[in-house]
Amino acid sequence: MTPSKAFISGCKGLTLTDDEIAFFRDERPWGFILFGRNIGDAAQITDLVAALRDSVGRPDAPVLIDQEGGRVQRIRPPLVPSYPNAAAIGALYRLDPEKGLRAAWLMSRLHAFDLTRFGISVDCLPVLDVAAPGVHDVIGNRAYASDPDVVAALGQAAADGLKAGDMLPIMKHMPGHGRALVDSHHDLPVVTVGVEELAASDFRPFMALKNEKMAMSAHIVFTAIDPARPATTSPIVVDTIIRGLIGFDGLLMSDDVSMNALAGTIGERARDIIDAGLDIILHCHGIMEEMVQVAAAAPELSGDRQRRAEAALSAFTPADSSDEQALRAEFADLLPIA
Repeated sequence: MTPSKAFISGCKGLTLTDDEIAFFRDERPWGFILFGRNIGDAAQITDLVAALRDSVGRPDAPVLIDQEGGRVQRIRPPLVPSYPNAAAIGALYRLDPEKGLRAAWLMSRLHAFDLTRFGISVDCLPVLDVAAPGVHDVIGNRAYASDPDVVAALGQAAADGLKAGDMLPIMKHMPGHGRALVDSHHDLPVVTVGVEELAASDFRPFMALKNEKMAMSAHIVFTAIDPARPATTSPIVVDTIIRGLIGFDGLLMSDDVSMNALAGTIGERARDIIDAGLDIILHCHGIMEEMVQVAAAAPELSGDRQRRAEAALSAFTPADSSDEQALRAEFADLLPIA
């Protein structure tokens, strides 16, 4: 079989166009990602997920979604409940750590019940960013807490809940987005604190979960490490911090290459991501002209990239025997859901 290429792609709508099918067949992305624009009814989601996999001829092609709870929840009622945000779980943890940890696990396990029904296999969760004072709302209540040990504990519980339901987590945003004072969708955040302070706080949750199989990068400049480039396109950050200090040897994908924190054309950004040593380029918007540029910059998976991708795919385990309704009732006793 011809190797997949080192990118993950979105698509434009509720069904695939002929051009999208031909593009995916010819360019062979490693996986796909869904957004709100791709969500209709249950049968439509299931059919779209199947069509994406069929387009590349790989029934194990990962299909991702951002299903955190709170404002970042791509599939919403009436298809699935409206879940609380991470900050609500963190608040429960402060009152009762045991209940907080259980709630983090339960919510992810419920996400797995929800998402696997449609064939979705990867949730871009947990958010391991440590919330600093004044953090922009782009993270805001998506963060569990301002204490890195609490973030690590709740993040691990959330990751474990997904894995118990035959899904895989993606940690984000490595090596830490919690000090961002601007929204990286529109502007480039710059963090000026030193490496020792970052290692004592921002990096610690990622260190604690370094053996997870996948992570997403942060479009943030850390001036003490590489003042010229954001982490996503910095070989210094990737080599010395993510692979070195943090010790992460899993599959490292970019945050969306379309976000304006990155400079240059889409093709230039994609090449910079690969040159920095990331494994996978993530392109979310489903804009064909941009997808063509990303595919042109993405190499075929080989070497360490292929090893990490295969390790991720081999990490899926059968779902546990949890009773869904019992878990839903237990979660509702801990935190309200709509």
